Formats: sequence, structure tokens, C-alpha cells
Amino acid sequence: MKIIPVIDILNKKVVHAKGGRRTDYQLLKSTLFNSSNPIDTVFTLEKLGFKEIYLADLDSIDKNQTNFEVLEKIRDNSRIELLVDAGVKNKELATCLFNKNVRKVIVGTETLTSISFLKEAVKLFGKNRIIVSLDLKGDKMLNNFNLKEIHNPFTFLKTIESFGVSQIIVLDLMRVGSENGVNTQLIDKIMEKFEFDVFVGGGIRGIPDLIELKNLGVSGVLLGTALYSNKISFTELRQKNLMTY
Repeated sequence: MKIIPVIDILNKKVVHAKGGRRTDYQLLKSTLFNSSNPIDTVFTLEKLGFKEIYLADLDSIDKNQTNFEVLEKIRDNSRIELLVDAGVKNKELATCLFNKNVRKVIVGTETLTSISFLKEAVKLFGKNRIIVSLDLKGDKMLNNFNLKEIHNPFTFLKTIESFGVSQIIVLDLMRVGSENGVNTQLIDKIMEKFEFDVFVGGGIRGIPDLIELKNLGVSGVLLGTALYSNKISFTELRQKNLMTY
């Protein structure tokens, strides 16, 4: 199981995401980092031994101001692999991200406006480079499709599976930064019904949650608050054999 640190960039700084309420996000404060500069944050995580990072570009998602300069500096000075959510909803932005050496582009249901784009993206870029984020607030899927028949998460997943999508993130924004635990019942149902590589984000409290998710068979976990508050350490992850790299 992969453990993938999360960094959220807002106004060109790394912030602490909590509950999906972006207007309330504050600069990230952690003993792991000396600043809220995203470049420094990435380099520190790389030094700790992480090989992949999930980067949420909230400037791009909310204001269409993609932080390309940050991606370029990471590309030119680091070997870390980036999974980037920049609110992609067209092939032009996806292409620009891949040209900045982004390893995988995340397409979130929160910002996706046309479900047919997913079919196009898999065909253009390959199923191994596109990850679909099932963005949730509780049991409700966040989306802009305006298609009633796919408002149900399971109907949506069945549809994108037919497009060739092979990787998904199950991200409950209400649980992000909350340390209130993961909806393992939902994860278990998804694992039972589909063949996706499933990544989970939001609500992780500690090592026991990671072990439970590993036992469910998830491919990876996105880790933010619990890691940056030192409730989970890199040493513990190694000791518990929770790192696959």
C-alpha cells in the first residue's frame, strides 16, 4: 500500500485543508517544515523518503491560476513523482500538466463538467496516467454534470469503469483534516463491486486506520493532517510495513 503525502496550495502557499471549507484554510504549521513554501515542503518530504506526493492546486481549481512555476521547479530539482489535482476538465490543461512532468493527473468530480471528458482523457493519455477523484461530502457526490442518472456514486463508478478508468480516489472532503476516521463501509462496498485501484483520502487518525485500509486491499492512502501533526511518523510507517517503496 502506498502512503502519499498531501500538500494543498492556496495563494501560492501550503495550507492546512480542513472540511473542504477553503475560505477557512490557514497556512500549514508543522514541525516537519520550516516554511509554507510549496517547493521547500516537497523537498522536505522527498528527503524523508517519500517517492510520490498528491498536490492539490487550489489556485487552479478555484481561480484558474495554475501554479506552473511550482511544478517546473519541482521538475527541475527533484525526482519525486507528482499526482496533481488542478481542476482539470479539458485536454489542454491536462496536456500542460503532463508537459511539466506531472506523473498522474487527477480529475475530480467536484470540478468536472462533462463526464465524456473522462473517456477522452483515458484514450488520449492512458489509464495509468488518469486518476478520477470521487469527491464526496458525506454520502453526497460533488459534481457539475447536471445528469440526474449519475448523481449516485455507484452509478458514476460503473459508468467510468466502462470508459477504461482504472484508478480512483475516494475523497470525503468533510473528513479532510478532521481525523474523524474513514468511511470504511463505503470503501469496502467499492472494493467489492469494482476492480479499480482505490486510493483513500480524508479522516485518517493513525496507524490503526492505515492497517484497516491495507487489510481492505486499498492501493494507497493520502495522508495530510495525521502526518504533519506527528500522529503518524515516517519511522512508524516503515516499522509497520505500511510503505511499499
